[in-house]
Amino acid sequence: MGSEASYYDHENNASTTTPDYSSPIPILHGKAGNQSTGNDQQEQHHQDHAILSRDDSWFGTFKSIFWHGGSAFDAWLNATSTQIAQVLLTFPYSFAQLGLASGIVFQLLYGFMGCWTCYMITSLYADYRAAKEKENPKAFEKHTIQWYEVLGGLLGPYWRAAGIFFNTALLFCTATIQVIACGSTVYYINDSLPKRTWTIIFGACCIITVLIPTAHNYRVLSFTGILMTTYTAWYLTIAAGIHDKVPNVTHSGPKNIVQYFTGATNILYAFGGHAVTVEIMHAMWKPRKFKLVYLYAILYIFTLTLPSAITVYWRFGDTMLHSANAFGVFPKNKFRDAAVILMLMHQFIEFGLIGLPVFLIWEKFLGVHHSKYYILRAIARIPVVLAIWFIAIMIPFFGPINSAVGSLLVTFSVYLIPCAAHMVVNSKSTARKAAIEQPPRWIRSWTVVYVLNSLIIVWVVIVGFGFGVYASVKNLVDQIDTFGLFARCYQCPKKH
Repeated sequence: MGSEASYYDHENNASTTTPDYSSPIPILHGKAGNQSTGNDQQEQHHQDHAILSRDDSWFGTFKSIFWHGGSAFDAWLNATSTQIAQVLLTFPYSFAQLGLASGIVFQLLYGFMGCWTCYMITSLYADYRAAKEKENPKAFEKHTIQWYEVLGGLLGPYWRAAGIFFNTALLFCTATIQVIACGSTVYYINDSLPKRTWTIIFGACCIITVLIPTAHNYRVLSFTGILMTTYTAWYLTIAAGIHDKVPNVTHSGPKNIVQYFTGATNILYAFGGHAVTVEIMHAMWKPRKFKLVYLYAILYIFTLTLPSAITVYWRFGDTMLHSANAFGVFPKNKFRDAAVILMLMHQFIEFGLIGLPVFLIWEKFLGVHHSKYYILRAIARIPVVLAIWFIAIMIPFFGPINSAVGSLLVTFSVYLIPCAAHMVVNSKSTARKAAIEQPPRWIRSWTVVYVLNSLIIVWVVIVGFGFGVYASVKNLVDQIDTFGLFARCYQCPKKH
């Protein structure tokens, strides 16, 4: 996919060096055929520094294996871990709203649309970084590039402001949903406490995530998180598949337009995990390899979401309309409890990854992002977690809130803005010729790129934002009217 032009050709050797991995900055070469001798000198300097920085101690080896993760596989772990966790539990609910056929189609559609828009983001990142490091090779030492900075650097202050608003709001709300999901999920193991109390407990636990510097340091956490959610997905699939349908089960499909587009926007939200693309890409030793990482992540995620959603909906049918969390329809046993515990742990990990860009924005706002004392940065992040915690307690509507966030924020942050920005940046022929990422081999045409971007924009504006906002916001308002803000136990079964 894309041009073979090499724009990140230097790779740090994690097993033999100990650079500052809180901000891993590889050498960025210029565009193909336009590389300067200065880059060669910079690369030689880094190689010399690597030799001097060699740490052969057992602690250095431990850090390089478990803490310093900048490979393409590490990026795949982070992308997959960020993309799938609690949303897995809401897909049967969405299938009940959409019907089986529409549920499958929307998953495939939004999954591949997400891959394309993620590619647009990586292309713009490449151009931005190339331009900045051509001016100053040390431009990003101890600095993590973020999406809004890419937009501002390429398109100006208005695009920068749009990037800050939509991306920050999306990731803030998504982190909030992780906390809500923790309270909703743990209730199915221990219902002696209401969901609100569990949300308070797990929200407090999430403060620990401020200690993890960047996406570069999530290697072990993301790996274990994926294993946990893989177990949960196949538990749902097998537990639903080995039993017959529940008596008198019905599969009515969409009953009204509100249900239908609420389900569709929940799936749109689920495939909006590439809002963290720039932070994950920036943590790589060879960021150019990220071009296919997200595609591989989505393909793996399909193996988890499609079988589980199909089998759970097949067995329970319209019952899922009253259970946004799939755990709610399964009997309590050791296998389900294991799935609940593992999902809880992954949600905690995902909270850290999703919240990371918000932490970084807040650090930059306070002026501590470049501080040599990491503890100062960690302390600065705490108010962000507290704000997320409060909102999670106030609006605990797991499921409906996903759809509202999908229609209001995901549509702009990871679909409309990337496609529109890519079209504007490359609107002139000189810009297209100079772009580091040329159209993929299977396209070979800027015209097709523009057509695909235009189709995505039209679809998302009409279906994702237009119908989606109407349906999801109406559904969310109905939940607030029914349960109220700060609901003590949302969708909890009555105890006898």
